[in-house]
Order: sequence, then C-alpha cells, then structure tokens
Amino acid sequence: AGMKFFLQYVGCIFAFFSAGFLITSTWTDCWMVNADDSLEVSTKCRGLWWECVTNVFDGIQTCDEYDSIYAEHPVKLVLTRAMMITADILSGFGFLFLVLGLDCVKFLPDEPLIKLRICLVSGVMLLIAGLPGITGSVWYAVDVYVERSSLLFHNVFLGIQYKFGWSCWLGMAGSLGCFLSGSLLTCCMYLFRETSSGRLHSAYSLRKGYSSAATVVTNVHLPSSQTATSKMYAVDTRV
Repeated sequence: AGMKFFLQYVGCIFAFFSAGFLITSTWTDCWMVNADDSLEVSTKCRGLWWECVTNVFDGIQTCDEYDSIYAEHPVKLVLTRAMMITADILSGFGFLFLVLGLDCVKFLPDEPLIKLRICLVSGVMLLIAGLPGITGSVWYAVDVYVERSSLLFHNVFLGIQYKFGWSCWLGMAGSLGCFLSGSLLTCCMYLFRETSSGRLHSAYSLRKGYSSAATVVTNVHLPSSQTATSKMYAVDTRV
C-alpha cells in the first residue's frame, strides 16, 4: 500500500509539472531566439502566436501578433500549434483524472478498483499527450536548425539568425515528463490492479464458500425438523 501511494504521488507531481510546462511553452513567445545580432541592442524572440523584440538597455518589449488563425501561415507553424494544443488538453485532463484517482482524495472511497482504473486512464492520456508534444517541439527545433544550417552553408549572413529558445526546450521537457508519468501509472498501477483484483476475488470466493457451507448445514438439519413436525402433526390429528 505504501508503494502504491508513493507511485501515485510521484506520478501526480510529474503530471502537474509536465502539463504546466506544455501549457507555458505553447503560450510563450520564445520558441526561436536570435543567435547572431551584430548590433547587440535587442533580443528578438518568435513564438507560435507573436514575435517580440526586447531592448537590452531599457528592457522595453514590443510584440507583434501574427495574422488571424484563418490567414495563411507556414505549415510548420500551423501543425506545431495544433499538436501543442492537443498535448495541452490531453495532459490537463490526464492530471485531473489522476487527482480523482488518488487514494487521499475522497472520491469513490469504497471503490478501490475504480480508482485504480481512473489512474490507468490518466496514465494512458498522459502517454498520448506526450506524443504530439514531443513531435511538435522537436520538429520545430529541427526545422529551425535546418534553416540556420542552410543559411550558413550558402554563406548567407542576415545579421539575425534564429535558434530554438527556452519555450521549445520547455515543450520537450513537458512531453518527456508526460511519457515518464504515463509509463509510471500504466505499468505500476496495472500491477497493483491485478493484486487488488486477486484479493477481492479470494475474499469473494471465501464468502461464497462460507455461504455454501451454511446452506449445506441448514439443509442437513432441515429435513429432520420437518419430519418431527410432521409426526407431531399426524399424532395430533389422530387424537
């Protein structure tokens, strides 16, 4: 029981931080950051929804939002948005389900097997959430690296060349955390589910055996009592 509680809490901590990392990376503006700036007077970050320029002297930040979502955007941007939003939703619901499945939460306290199944469902959701998260963040990072390498290969120096920033790293970390938490819940909680099912089955079989034995004992004594009663009734009738 102590090991089960420990695994639940560890999985809950990983799920909480993983969902937070994914949501933060999706809605922050530093997926790409300038790597080469000869002027060194500003820092430029580009996210999935807007691009910001920060002055290094006074810290003033100016952000320009992209066009509407219905406008034409690069395939990289559109697919990364879709995958990260999907990962956010799945990881968020996975964390909420996991909270309901914790033994310390007073939800279905008399149904331990149902709470274990809830933990299994949350683990599966976290595993699924990690897939689009890691795909979107790694694909975005690789695309930025390929773009930078192609510019260097053709000796094109534009003054500002981007590399992937901390938002992209945060998306990767959140996705790996979802994989770790989901694996912990699905593998380890399944073992505890089998153990609990075996215990409940043994208890049910024991109760069934007791009830069958009691029925046999009752049936053994029942005919004799019925016979004695019938004899008495027959004697009374004759009298």
